[in-house]
Amino acid sequence: MTSSQVLLLGLLIGVVSGLRSVTAPAVVAWAAHRNWLNLHNTVLSFMASTAAVAIFTLLALVELVADKLPSTPSRLKPPGLIARIVLGGLSGAGVAVTGAQSIVLGAVLGGVGGIAGAFAGYEVRTRLVKALEVPDLVVALLEDSVAIGGAYLLCRGSKRD
Repeated sequence: MTSSQVLLLGLLIGVVSGLRSVTAPAVVAWAAHRNWLNLHNTVLSFMASTAAVAIFTLLALVELVADKLPSTPSRLKPPGLIARIVLGGLSGAGVAVTGAQSIVLGAVLGGVGGIAGAFAGYEVRTRLVKALEVPDLVVALLEDSVAIGGAYLLCRGSKRD
C-alpha cells in the first residue's frame, strides 16, 4: 500500500469518528487486538490491549444509544466536536503508524476527517430526514451502520500482510 493510500485511510477513519466519535477508536482497538493493525512497539500499542478494546467498545455502545436521545447535544457543539477531532486523530494515527507513516500526520489527518465527518454527517442526516420524511431514528440507525461498517472496512483495508 502506498503512503498516500495509508494517509487517505487515516483521513477516512477520522471521518468515521465525525459520524460516531467512539466507533472509530473502538474498531481500531479491535483491529489492533486482532493483529489486523500492527501497533506493537509504538506509543499506540495500548490500543491492542483487552482493556482498551473493552473500554472503547463499551463507550461506543453507550454513544450509539445516547445519540438517539432527544437531550443529546449537537455533534457540532464544542464538546462533541472536540471529541471527534481528538478521537479521529487517535484513530488516524493508529492507521498511519500501521502503514509505516508519520503518526503526527496520521493524527492531523484523522482530526481533519473528524471535523469533516461531523459537519457532513450532520448535513446528510438532517437533509435525509426532511427529504425522506422519516423519523430521525431511521436515519440515525443508517448512520450507525455506515460508521461501523466503514470503520471495519477501513481497518481491514489497512491490514498489513
